Amino acid sequence: MPEPGHVKIAVTTNSLTHVDVGFTQAQQIVFYDVSRDGYEFVDSMRFAGGPGGGKGKAGGGCWMKEMEADAGAGADRLTPRIEAVQGCQVVFTKGLSDLAAVRLRDAQVFPVKMETGREIDEVIDYLQRMMQGRPPLWLRKAMGHAQPNPAYQVGVAA
Repeated sequence: MPEPGHVKIAVTTNSLTHVDVGFTQAQQIVFYDVSRDGYEFVDSMRFAGGPGGGKGKAGGGCWMKEMEADAGAGADRLTPRIEAVQGCQVVFTKGLSDLAAVRLRDAQVFPVKMETGREIDEVIDYLQRMMQGRPPLWLRKAMGHAQPNPAYQVGVAA
């Protein structure tokens, strides 16, 4: 888990610049560490079967990890993507099945389904504005600020 006040996010993308594809159709997932006043690119992951065979450099000269378990007509496209976002608090995607949403919840990742494609910078900017104001509960939890207050805990009598 990132330090308090930071959120590790995952973004599903085929373009590396926009949230432009659903979770199981994503050829790439990019990861960022976001705080109230800044963000940092962390990593990206390409899934086999994408354009160009899936190997090589991403934009900006960053090497991408590749998941091989994605090839084949009947292959499970969900499991490698769930494994890829382990350790993230939030995933932004354009589409999400009910099964994917349940699997993400079980992995303790909060999915944000977007109705339309957006630039990744725009999504991060919106997230930062939410972090600076009064964040919703899901975001406070992701930021590590929703810890139980011991003053309100009911003790168990022995």
